[in-house]
Amino acid sequence: MDELFKKQVYEIIRLIPPGRVTSYGTIAKAVGFPNHARHVGNVLGDCADDVPAHRVCNASGHITASCLRDFVEKLGKEGVMVKDKKIRDFRKIFWDPLLELR
Repeated sequence: MDELFKKQVYEIIRLIPPGRVTSYGTIAKAVGFPNHARHVGNVLGDCADDVPAHRVCNASGHITASCLRDFVEKLGKEGVMVKDKKIRDFRKIFWDPLLELR
């Protein structure tokens, strides 16, 4: 994976406020690669602890990461509820960097 792409993904994800979530596709679009949601997921599979990867899910609000239990626990500490792998009130707490970082 291109190092610049990784760096940009990490930078955007570090800006997601606690208690908010976004999608892989939204991150991909924000860094200029709208069809690379899967690449964002791959980048997050090997990220540092200071990257809040638990705040990123698929476009329908489902947590698809292999570390589900850990992500659910971290989200819970931020007030985000998850039921059956789906983030409750997903659209209400959704964070879109293209709208919110203007």
